[in-house]
Amino acid sequence: MADVNKAESNTVPKRPMHHRRNLTGLTSKELDAEKAKWPKSTVQLWEKLSKKEANDIETIQKSIVHHVTTTLARAAYNMDNFTAYQAVALSTRDRLISRWNETQGQLSKADPKRVYYLSLEFLLGRSMDNALLNMGLKDTYGKSIEQLGFRMEDVIESEVDAALGNGGLGRLAACYMDSLATLDYPAWGYGLRYTYGIFQQRIVDGYQTEYPDYWLNFDNPWELPRLDISIQIGFGGHVQTTQDEYGVTRHNWIPASSVQAIAYDVPIPGYDTGNCNNIRLWRSKPTRVFDLTSFNEGNYEKSVEDATNAEKITSVLYPNDNTMAGKELRLKQQYFWTAASLHDIVRRFKKSAREWTDFPDQVAIQLNDTHPTMAIVELQRLLVDEEMLSWDDAWDIVTKTFAFTNHTVLPEAMEKWSVPMMEYLLPRHLQIIFDINLFFLQKVEMKFPNDRGLLNRMSIIEEAQPQQIRMAHLAVVGSHKVNGVAALHSNLIKTTIFKDFVAYYGEEKFVNRTNGITPRRWLHQANPQLSALITETLGSQKWLKELTLLKGLNNKVDDPEFRKKWVAIKRANKVRLAELIKTRCNVTVSPDALFDVQVKRIHEYKRQFMNILYVIYRYRFIKSMTPSQKAGVQPRVVIFGGKAAPGYYIAKLVIKLINGVAKVVNQDPAVGDLLKVVFIPDYNVSVAEVIVPASDISQHISTAGTEASGTSNMKFVLNGGLIIGTLDGANIEILEEIGEDNIFIFGCLAHDVEDLRHAQRYRNVPMNPALQGVISAIEKGTFEDPKVFQPLISTLTVGKDFYLISYDFASYIAANQQVDAAYKNQEEWIKKSIRCTANMGKFSSDRSVKEYADEIWDIKPHPVVDEGYM
Repeated sequence: MADVNKAESNTVPKRPMHHRRNLTGLTSKELDAEKAKWPKSTVQLWEKLSKKEANDIETIQKSIVHHVTTTLARAAYNMDNFTAYQAVALSTRDRLISRWNETQGQLSKADPKRVYYLSLEFLLGRSMDNALLNMGLKDTYGKSIEQLGFRMEDVIESEVDAALGNGGLGRLAACYMDSLATLDYPAWGYGLRYTYGIFQQRIVDGYQTEYPDYWLNFDNPWELPRLDISIQIGFGGHVQTTQDEYGVTRHNWIPASSVQAIAYDVPIPGYDTGNCNNIRLWRSKPTRVFDLTSFNEGNYEKSVEDATNAEKITSVLYPNDNTMAGKELRLKQQYFWTAASLHDIVRRFKKSAREWTDFPDQVAIQLNDTHPTMAIVELQRLLVDEEMLSWDDAWDIVTKTFAFTNHTVLPEAMEKWSVPMMEYLLPRHLQIIFDINLFFLQKVEMKFPNDRGLLNRMSIIEEAQPQQIRMAHLAVVGSHKVNGVAALHSNLIKTTIFKDFVAYYGEEKFVNRTNGITPRRWLHQANPQLSALITETLGSQKWLKELTLLKGLNNKVDDPEFRKKWVAIKRANKVRLAELIKTRCNVTVSPDALFDVQVKRIHEYKRQFMNILYVIYRYRFIKSMTPSQKAGVQPRVVIFGGKAAPGYYIAKLVIKLINGVAKVVNQDPAVGDLLKVVFIPDYNVSVAEVIVPASDISQHISTAGTEASGTSNMKFVLNGGLIIGTLDGANIEILEEIGEDNIFIFGCLAHDVEDLRHAQRYRNVPMNPALQGVISAIEKGTFEDPKVFQPLISTLTVGKDFYLISYDFASYIAANQQVDAAYKNQEEWIKKSIRCTANMGKFSSDRSVKEYADEIWDIKPHPVVDEGYM
């Protein structure tokens, strides 16, 4: 027995004395040092056992069954589609994490410059289908699960959309993260892990009603909780001012309270590459979860007060800011997220032991809109107060690090925070903002002396009651590049909201980066039949990474057999959407009708109101026809979807009107199938993946000069849908690419808008007669109680029609008539549809990201080498 024990002691390696987790990964030097601590036999054993799993059907099936029977503790014959989804997701996650580990490990060793994308939204949609497609495993997994008794379609449908965004801002961020991974750029996203997201939208008596979106009811397989990564984030308190040994004034912020930021990582796989980037989401938790003393004293509410106050920071995306409490919560939310992210970024940089002057050479930070602008102030605070750099040296680093994407020219969307609220929540940051503003205005005064009006317009501090902090101005001053997101929008920001800044900095600071979308999600995943046809026609899937190759489809426009296949795919997609409409709205629609779609955030400038007013006009016109005239009418299904902000009363009334009109129109036998109206509730990415491929025509009808870019227009056209739109945002560039014969344009031009608004306001311009007839029908109670819609009508009358619906209404009617006429010639319509897809190569997010990487971030691709280990 003694000999046996002696033998065992010789084979068991001596364990290292200390094990320590490195929160930012291991550099090459650190990895070598760590390996040197371990016996060679132990290192070899880890390497042997860390080899990647194979991707053959049998291995995948073993993995799925393993997760069913052990991870989920289910019996093989006692499971449903959701259990199957969980098991497939966990099996997929194993392979995804293997890529993630390989990518992050190699990047930690190489330590290249990275871009950090700060976005308050990441509208990811479902993750499993996307991950399997990007890793090239969907077919294999489909066969694997089918042999186990389940359909992949049912399994995919069991996944709930991640409630991490609302509209185009979040979907753009998701597309860019996909492209960054696909193009092998070293990148991390930073956002918030919302408990409930925006909200779940239900329609009750025609009204939008908000319910919590319990998307985290079950463990989320697509996130990696990093509970050991906890960062203290302070609020309130006071600032101590002292002088150091050199006579330099130093500031020490002493917060009154603090919360913890806990990290959750979301792997983002690239397509056709081993690269897997990361989005780090922060969850707020209290520093003290439970006050046992208060509980024992019978004060039960106080015992959990800290937890309640802390956790509400990441409870909801865009808390209603119609109240002071809501405004305060939004500011706390934005600072919490940016401070945690900056702490993480700085910690990663400091381990490299580089000089602080190297920071912009290692770190690029992109601000996706004004929401993350507090990051500028926080980095300046960290450098000056904690790293003891001089103000000028720190500010030079800050301005070389940040770049700012502006997404709007609408005044109400320009974030402002009151000075008293900032002083209460973030007293040291307010001091820094005032100093940034002072030093900036001093330089402006030197360049343009004695122009007090200019100083007032450019000031970060708006002189109001109370004073307001203009976050867009702060973002411009603190960034080395400012970009718009479409050619028209980028020109508008230079000639309107940032005109004075252009005069001061020069035009080279203000650039255009037209938005793009990922074709992997918005064609390959959403429209698999069309993707397969394109691949068959072009001879490979290279187009998924080189979207300009779609131009090859132009050669097939006159091929009758190809057009026949194209039509069959479109109809199949329309049948699928008709089934969704029946399920969700209990309305039967014909896939042979023209499908007319407007799905996006509900807002006055997007003019869903004008769309439904035209629907009423069309309804009344059809009702006035004789039976013989009706025989020549093009049947149309008008489809709406989108959410209104909870506090946006007018937008919610638009939803009410849409549903009121739908209720009347859909039940009128005099109209029948010639016109149907549906509002699809709770519009999200997964619903969009059904709607977009089925569209015949989609509406992008914002008042000229109000839509920064839009990306839904790109998704629809990429899938062979034509669009009707104004010369606004990316519509202009889409027209340039696909040709004016394949798009229906109407409405006023951006440079005429202000003159038209002036005329509306002061010259009592009469309402368009056709529109007046529609308004009269509403006021007569045709669509429920007219008093309900009076505030909506007042936007056209008392409000002087700010969004120019009346002015554009006649040309909008004419454009819709052109659509009807064109659709009746199906052969020509299909040719237009093919040309639309064929000429959308410019609008890939890969192109957008490459422009950012080359011209703003100065980062290079860093391909991952497959080392065969997890």
